[in-house]
Amino acid sequence: MVDKYGKFVKHADFNLTFDKEENVEAHAEHAHHHHHHDDDVELNPAAWSDGKRYAWLLGILIPLAPFIAWGAVEGTGFGGFWFLGPVLVFVIFPLLDLAIGMDATNPPDSVLKWLEQDHYYRWCTYLFIPIQYAGLIFAAWKWGGGGLSVVESIGLAVTMGVVGGIGINTAHELGHKRDDLEKWLSRVALAQTGYGHFFIEHNRGHHVRVATPEDPASSRLGESFWEFLPRTVSGSLTSAWHLEAARLARLGKSPWTLRNDILGAWAMTVVLFAALTVAFGPIVLPYLVLQAVIGFSLLEVVNYLEHYGLLRDKKEDGRYQRCLPRHSWNSNNVASNVLLYHLQRHSDHHANPTRRYQALRHVDEAPQLPTGYAGMIVLAWFPPIWRRVMDPRLIDHFEGDVTKANINPRKRAKILGRYGGGGTSGGAAGGALAGGGTSGGAQAGGTAAAGAAS
Repeated sequence: MVDKYGKFVKHADFNLTFDKEENVEAHAEHAHHHHHHDDDVELNPAAWSDGKRYAWLLGILIPLAPFIAWGAVEGTGFGGFWFLGPVLVFVIFPLLDLAIGMDATNPPDSVLKWLEQDHYYRWCTYLFIPIQYAGLIFAAWKWGGGGLSVVESIGLAVTMGVVGGIGINTAHELGHKRDDLEKWLSRVALAQTGYGHFFIEHNRGHHVRVATPEDPASSRLGESFWEFLPRTVSGSLTSAWHLEAARLARLGKSPWTLRNDILGAWAMTVVLFAALTVAFGPIVLPYLVLQAVIGFSLLEVVNYLEHYGLLRDKKEDGRYQRCLPRHSWNSNNVASNVLLYHLQRHSDHHANPTRRYQALRHVDEAPQLPTGYAGMIVLAWFPPIWRRVMDPRLIDHFEGDVTKANINPRKRAKILGRYGGGGTSGGAAGGALAGGGTSGGAQAGGTAAAGAAS
């Protein structure tokens, strides 16, 4: 049985065949049977300590990257240090994952409430945002000052894009919380990349439709990241707009209102970019756009690997089963988990969306990636390598039955021919839906629009 409280998604938002128990906003925590903890837990545990307690502060290395790069350039005269951001995330952290290894230990049930109430962990995420914006202002100053070459300016923009992408992950952690301050800080963190609609589509869309063909943020077997990227960007935007329009329609409002949270979020980006352009000159604008595109693309490559090929079965009544641990790829690599605030314990996050990062738990039955998210992002950029590593792992997860996978409809026949296409499981029903020829984003938008019109 799943406990639910907080905000609920109105069923009218989604004219889809999902189990009603799945129609919850990400602000509604539903405890998985593994992880249930009562209100009478021990509040002052003396026999347990968090071994990663101070490691979470390492997360601020990312927003500090432009300042570290500046110091390195000033100290050495080598302008290549402006590319520090991608080197840090896509070279150093994957190597740290391999060197440090994994940690699958969980905090005991008796300390979960105490752990979530420790405000130290919240300040680790809060601290990211002022440093993020100090770095953005610093970058605009360097772009506008004329002291950088074009290549160096691009390097700084790429570094700021990495900061903005990891900033979206910080926004993700904060945006799932009920506290108004944290929700507002989430929107502030998203303004740098112009991806303010994410907190609507992710909370009210992705967490309902995850691991189904209708979800634009769930990638499919046989779909490269470069195919997935335009589908998820357009599909998520369409989905977010329909979700917000449906919410406003229930209030008797037009979507073209100041109460539209998407327009409000985008306005923050417009004001931010305009202020930086006025302060440092129009030369900063193309670099601001470049870093924004890199930032939200980094988010989407993480989306790509989190649910690749995974599919929830359909029940006899045509509804999708509840999201289970087996519907998210996980990793216990320590370095990437510290970088991403335990995002890699993704199954527990989907079971308990409001649970704070420090309390997220490893789940034994969740499928595991071969390394941390930082390294998997690099693999995703090279589709032949990705397929060689991940496709066999996905097929093994389904015990050889490829029909249980969420399959790219364009390559369905080829994939079934390669791996065998027997069976009529619920996964096959879901795969057949994926093979219907419309993209997840288009389906999401169309069904949400139908819900709004009904």
